[in-house]
Amino acid sequence: MALLLAGQTASGKDLGTVGTVYPIAEPDALKELKSRAARVDWNKVFDREKVRRKVTNFKPRDLKKLPAAHRDRSFLADLTYTLDMDIPDGKGGILYPKGYTFNPLDYVRMRRTIVVINGNDRRQVEWFRKSPWFKDINAMLLLTDGGYHALGESLRRPVFYASRLIVERLQLKAVPSVAAQKGRFMEVREYHVR
Repeated sequence: MALLLAGQTASGKDLGTVGTVYPIAEPDALKELKSRAARVDWNKVFDREKVRRKVTNFKPRDLKKLPAAHRDRSFLADLTYTLDMDIPDGKGGILYPKGYTFNPLDYVRMRRTIVVINGNDRRQVEWFRKSPWFKDINAMLLLTDGGYHALGESLRRPVFYASRLIVERLQLKAVPSVAAQKGRFMEVREYHVR
């Protein structure tokens, strides 16, 4: 049976045109989009310099500035979270009820080390530059103050802002701070920069 099926070849023939055929009246959608986009003066729509300034000078509103650490200290931050609302399951039921408590570190491994500094403090920037985390690709640099763009270009690495939520969850009180997972907790170390 397999030999019979494999031996058959597909063939087709032109059956001709049946009925009245008309040319397509609508223009090609892609060509139409390209044509309209080419007629727009994009320099009038987007002021490149204004957009560049907005990006390079961006600073979140919820930034929480922290003081410089006056002594070295370390502590464990518990990331356990309690839901303040029900999480629906999408089928009319409740997946997780309000009050449900969980620790995300029970389910995921935090492979990155989080380094938090004040980007306006020259001593902290130099401390970071000389630290073992400067060349560590798994170290994420967060700022509590300063300009991320200029510092990122100076250090030649990605720089982000430490939002208020991150600062609160890690229980940060001073900078520079370094946080890394230790079991079910984040171990936070504050460094006094002399």
